[in-house]
Amino acid sequence: MTFRYLKDPLFLFCVVLYFVNRLVFKPLIHGGIVGAIVHGSVNDLICLPFWIPIMLWMMKMFGWRTSDKPPQAAEILLPLLCWSWYFELVLPKVAYFKRVAFSDPNDILCYTIGACVAALFWNYYYSRPTKTATSENI
Repeated sequence: MTFRYLKDPLFLFCVVLYFVNRLVFKPLIHGGIVGAIVHGSVNDLICLPFWIPIMLWMMKMFGWRTSDKPPQAAEILLPLLCWSWYFELVLPKVAYFKRVAFSDPNDILCYTIGACVAALFWNYYYSRPTKTATSENI
């Protein structure tokens, strides 16, 4: 099955989860473990499953990606390493962002969990056999 890019079900789920978290959960839930997850971890967990389909779609549009396979290991690992390095090591040291960007190793853990879950999902979802009309089905 070909990768669906911006119509990928995990990508669409992440888009919906982002807005539900931002508009419903964050205003209602404060404090405690659930509040910490809602306010601090949800966006980090969905970061890679959200951005990788967009990145691959853009690469496809520019002709830099020729296959329609689901994201390969390098296409998941490279953004994971880049995001972790940039957002957790570089950006917090830039003077302009010191008050809004904080280095947090838990963010890297969330990026990694999100990437692993996405890789497992994409591997499973896109390796399923597609239904085709056969004489048995007719």
